[in-house]
Amino acid sequence: MDVLLVGGTGLISTGVTRGLAAVGHDVTCLTRGETSADLPSGVEFRRGDRNDPAVLDRAAREVSPDCVIDMVCFDPETARDAVAAFGGVADQYVFCSTVDAYHRPLDRMPVTEAEAVRESDREGEPVSAYGANKAAAEDVFLDAHGDAFATTIVRPWSTYGEGGPVLHTLGTGSYYVDRIREGKPVIVHGDGTSVWGPCHRDDVAGAFVGAVGNPDAHGEAYHVTSEECMTWNEYHRTVARALDAPDPDLVHVPTDVLREAFPERTDMLRDHFRFSTVFDNAKAKRDLGFSYEVGFEEGVRRTVADMDARGAVEPWNAENDDAFVAAWREGTAEVVANWLN
Repeated sequence: MDVLLVGGTGLISTGVTRGLAAVGHDVTCLTRGETSADLPSGVEFRRGDRNDPAVLDRAAREVSPDCVIDMVCFDPETARDAVAAFGGVADQYVFCSTVDAYHRPLDRMPVTEAEAVRESDREGEPVSAYGANKAAAEDVFLDAHGDAFATTIVRPWSTYGEGGPVLHTLGTGSYYVDRIREGKPVIVHGDGTSVWGPCHRDDVAGAFVGAVGNPDAHGEAYHVTSEECMTWNEYHRTVARALDAPDPDLVHVPTDVLREAFPERTDMLRDHFRFSTVFDNAKAKRDLGFSYEVGFEEGVRRTVADMDARGAVEPWNAENDDAFVAAWREGTAEVVANWLN
């Protein structure tokens, strides 16, 4: 099939582009040309900003794709532009959404795709403006299903891999890798028992490839998330094992304290890490051939090897974590001593 990938060089979309080419699709990537990636020689590129409706209209005319995979639509306005451009042109539109389309807190787990279909049906508060906008974009594409094209929604969770960082409580700073290697204290939110589930980008990408030209996926939404959910304590221990590092020195600090101490570094903690969430992938396994192949320990080895090759690992003392840890431990010991006395 002729597939237009809106994006194509990002963390997930690099894997999607390679996967599409590997199974014989003709792939064109619409990108701004700001990010490079090692992609198959047969992949074609068109430069332009997908937020410009004229760029989408031109791509629709000149590529005339059978299927569009949109990795970089983030709000309902650009979703409506996409429907206007590709409606009646493409047979299928695959939209990369997010599990943040669901509100928090969740009532039950694992979450199935039946939990939320329309924005008006969702309960609770949006995870973030990002999640609310992705949910609203889903509604636009689902409204277009059957008239403009067949719509497929794919909802990844925490995706990592070569080209990206290894996440931690205080965000994406690469100094975390060096702290693990050197056995330095690592700050962990709460008591470290909230649940997280990273999924390697190659496994996520396989689900997108499996959706293309697949009639079972028409009008459907799918989770594409980890099959290896773990506590944050185990997350850090697994990273240490992957790097042949000492058992990590985990420093547990309440989330509210971390938010006050590091307001500029804890948006991901506020919106994501503090919640325990587990998602059911059975539907994607059944319809898209989704398979969790890259275990987290192996995925970390691959990701960090790529970071090392790019010289992307900062030194362990690049941030002020040690000063905070010392103050926290001293203050906690003082509180306990005063209470006992």
